[in-house]
Amino acid sequence: MTAANYLPSEDQFLCPICLDVFTDPVTTSCGHNFCKNCINEHWNTNDQYLCPMCNKVFNTKPELHVNTFISEMVAQFRESAQQKASSSSSEQQVSKPGEVPCDVCTGTKLKALKSCLVCLASYCETHLEPHLTASRLKRHQLIDAVENLEDRMCTKHDKPLELFCKTDQTCVCMLCTVLDHKMHDVVPVKEGYEGKKAELGKTEAKIQHMIQKRRLKIQEIKHSVDLSEEDAGRERAEGVQVFTSLKESVERGLNELINTIKEKQKTTEKQAEAFIKELEQEISELMKRSTEVEQLSRSEDHLHLLQSVRSLMINHPPPTKDWTEVSIHPSYEGTVVKAVVELEETLSKKMKKLLPESELKRVQQYAVDVTLDADTASPYLIMSDDGKQVNHGNVRKNLPNNPERFSLNPFVLGKQSFSSGRFYFEVQVKGKTGWALGVARESDMRMIVM
Repeated sequence: MTAANYLPSEDQFLCPICLDVFTDPVTTSCGHNFCKNCINEHWNTNDQYLCPMCNKVFNTKPELHVNTFISEMVAQFRESAQQKASSSSSEQQVSKPGEVPCDVCTGTKLKALKSCLVCLASYCETHLEPHLTASRLKRHQLIDAVENLEDRMCTKHDKPLELFCKTDQTCVCMLCTVLDHKMHDVVPVKEGYEGKKAELGKTEAKIQHMIQKRRLKIQEIKHSVDLSEEDAGRERAEGVQVFTSLKESVERGLNELINTIKEKQKTTEKQAEAFIKELEQEISELMKRSTEVEQLSRSEDHLHLLQSVRSLMINHPPPTKDWTEVSIHPSYEGTVVKAVVELEETLSKKMKKLLPESELKRVQQYAVDVTLDADTASPYLIMSDDGKQVNHGNVRKNLPNNPERFSLNPFVLGKQSFSSGRFYFEVQVKGKTGWALGVARESDMRMIVM
C-alpha cells in the first residue's frame, strides 16, 4: 500500500500559529511543528524564545531547518486535497450574480455555503471542510453565506455583532454592552430580529390596507365620472330640446347652455384626473415601500434585517392624504332652468312650452309621499297630526330633549330618506315671505334645512 493511504487527519497539517496548512514546516527541539516564517515572526516579536505550544524557553534562538518528511507529507496532502477539490467543484454550483462566491477559490468561483465570522471569509463546500474537521477551526462561528462580512464586525472593538441594543436601536458586540451600552436594554440578535420582523409584518399590512383603500377610491372616482358623463348627456339632450323649440330667438341661450355644461364636465374630468394622478402617485410610493418591506421581511439574515430596518423605519411611510371624504359630485341640476329664467322677460309668451304636459308627467313618475318627522321639528314649529303640514309659532314649546331635534333654527326633516335615484315632490307654501327647502346629509343634517 502507498504512503498516501496512511495520511493523517487534516488538523495535523495545520500550523498552530496561522491555523493554515504548513508552509516550509520546521520542528523545534521540543518536538512541535510550525511554519518557518510563523515561528520566526513569533520570536521576533517577543523578548524570549518560547515554544508557543509548551512554553519551553530556549537560551538562544534555535537554528531551524525545514522538516523534509513533514514537507513531503504536506505536499501529498495538498495534492490529495486539490484532486478532491477538483472532483467536488464539478458537482458544486458555480457562483451566479447575486450569490456569495467562495473567497478561497481561484479561477472559477464556486457558490459559498457558509461564512466565518472569525476568518471574515466565505467558503464553498470543499474549502469549508477544514472548519468542519479541524479541532481549532471548529470553534469558529459559521453562518449562512453572506456578503460584506466586515459589516458584521464591531468597527470599534473588532468583535462580532451578536447583540441588539433596543435602547439605541443598533447592533453591538459583547464589549459594547460593557462599555458604551452599559445599563441599556440589550437582547440577542435573534430576539431583536424576531421583534423587528413582527413590526415589519404590521407595517406591510398597514401599507397594503392603504393601497387597497386608494384603489377603491380610484374606482369610486371613475364611477363618478361615468355618472357625470351620463348626466351631462342627459342635460345636453334636454337643453337642445328646449332651446330648439324656441328656434332662432333663443339660439344664443342654447349655445351658452351647452358651453356651460361642457365646462362643468371638463372641470369634473380635470378634478377626477388630478385625484387619480395623486392617488396613483401615492400607490406607486406605497408599493415601492411595500416591496422594500416585503423583501426585508423575507430575509432570514438576522443581522442584515436589523441593520436595514433601522434606516427603513427612520424613513416614515410616504406622506399620504386622507381620502375618506374626497369624492366628485358634479351637479347639472338647474342648468336648463337657470338659462330659461334669464330669458323669461323676452320669452314670457313661450314659457308654457318649456314644460309641456308630457314633460310634467315624465317628472311626476318619480313622485314620493313626504311625511315630516316630529322628532326633528324645532320647538317653535306646530305640526299637523298627519305630518303633512307645519306652521311657525311664536311660543317655544316644551318638547323632549331629542338629540336629533333642531333646537335653535325653525327646521324640520322628512321621515323619508334616500341614497341615490330621482325623486319628485311638491310643496305648497303660504303665510310667509321666506321659505327654505333642501336636502340634507345624515352626517350634517343640523346644518342644512329640509
